[in-house]
Amino acid sequence: MSQELYSGYEKAPQRALFKALGLTDDELKKPLIAIVSAKSEIVPGHKHLDGIVDAIKAGVYAGGGVPIVVPSIGVCDGIAMGHAGNKYALPSRELIADGVETMLIGHAFDGAVFVSGSDNTVAGMLMGAARANIPSIFVASGPMASGSFKGKKVGLSSVFEGVAAVKNGSMSLDELTALENVACPGCGSSNGLYTANSINCLCEALGMSLAYNGTAMANGGERIRIAKKTGLKICDLVRDAITPRMIMTKRAFTNAFTLDMALGASTNTVLHLTAIAAECNIALDLETVKKISDETPTLCKLSPSCETDMDDLGRAGGIPAVLHELAKRNLIDGSAYTVSGSALADAYEHAHVKDENVIHKIDSPISNKGGITVLKGNLAEDGAVVKRAALDKSMLAFSGKAKCFDNEEDAVAAIYSGKIKKGDVVVIRYEGPSGGPGMREMLSPTSALIGMGLDKDVALVTDGRFTGETCGVAIGHVCPEASEGGKIALVKDGDIIKIDIPGGRLSLEVPAKELQARQKKLRPKDSDVDGWLLRYRNLVTTAALGAVLKKKF
Repeated sequence: MSQELYSGYEKAPQRALFKALGLTDDELKKPLIAIVSAKSEIVPGHKHLDGIVDAIKAGVYAGGGVPIVVPSIGVCDGIAMGHAGNKYALPSRELIADGVETMLIGHAFDGAVFVSGSDNTVAGMLMGAARANIPSIFVASGPMASGSFKGKKVGLSSVFEGVAAVKNGSMSLDELTALENVACPGCGSSNGLYTANSINCLCEALGMSLAYNGTAMANGGERIRIAKKTGLKICDLVRDAITPRMIMTKRAFTNAFTLDMALGASTNTVLHLTAIAAECNIALDLETVKKISDETPTLCKLSPSCETDMDDLGRAGGIPAVLHELAKRNLIDGSAYTVSGSALADAYEHAHVKDENVIHKIDSPISNKGGITVLKGNLAEDGAVVKRAALDKSMLAFSGKAKCFDNEEDAVAAIYSGKIKKGDVVVIRYEGPSGGPGMREMLSPTSALIGMGLDKDVALVTDGRFTGETCGVAIGHVCPEASEGGKIALVKDGDIIKIDIPGGRLSLEVPAKELQARQKKLRPKDSDVDGWLLRYRNLVTTAALGAVLKKKF
């Protein structure tokens, strides 16, 4: 692309601007490769990206290209958690996609390497890559190492739970401070299979990154080697004119969802994969997700459900070993093309499981069904999602009385003040894509339930979403959401909510006539927002469609 736009005497003004950057005539005859970096000094998963970018540059130069770094924004979900800032996390995905499209097409790049460690940022970059549709490849920032506290592995979720433990008297303030100081020992994406690490693992199955991209640690030599190889590979992709939409096909998304279920990853991946597929003009729905979940065994159980972390997953064989096990039952389409320049099967055919305590063999799975499942019923007519892999078996079927809240903060306050009792179902509404707006992540209330010792006795249902750190019966993405007149807006304190995860049902046990009467009186709560969030609220679609923005107005 660059050669068409920057050659010939008519393009002398554009070449003059490139020369102002220090590029030579010889360099302007080579492919121009954008390195889209989310580097910032506020996001722990992004602060160290300069070292990875330098390695990518070295690979690009060696491959015969010219690397040019361009920026991307990114929100740290953990820092934004529990306050109004989290309303911007999911919407940032759309701004990132717009930014990628603008930078790549606006400057006529020949190819692009994307570098990030945040799920919303990676998803937005994938969406933008699909729009620009120039040769592209992804590199993760890498997982953070686990901390150690009282002989146990800890991470960010441990600190959230520690806050609740202080409130219930089971931990002192000094202990919380000590935990806070060691939980996140260095840069990278949080140590467990949280959303950032989840989507970077899925990039391998999607075909958009090299093998082991999802598990190579942020502070290790393997991460730098992958970055160098990626820089070389983007030059091959440019020469061969291999574009994202040639790779991100329907079978690629099926592979990614299958891996998702085997890992028991974050429920946010359902939102993100659906949104990315939409940019590739591929329709995915929750019925497809449920079908894949029902057919895919769970092979891994990782932090926050246990102490097994991303480093353990990598040493056990990484994503290629998981794919190899799934392929034994023909659950993976190994013929799908990847950025490596070959079929996906080439990435996993020689891989094997090195630790069966971390990656279970296909013949002895943790569960015969996937780690994420979809629920439907009169409370979620268009669907809801739950991380089945994070559940205690005793909570697969649950019935309890509703305690309703119209925002996250009120729910957390009620949990800490002892107003939530065993057998309750906490309902948090008006936190959906348009109702929030922004669909905040509910880690604070789920962590509060764990810290108060209620995680095996209380369920949580919301039209908001959950981060990958979440454990327990946490049912999110309830659609239609409250602001759109969904049944979740009609729930009253004391109503019985029945959860049947094996049966895939989420039901409000209230007579239909009573619900009709409540519906007539319903006046959905209106969020008071302005700026970008006002535009987002008016343009965003349902979570069942990935919470993407409307394409037609």
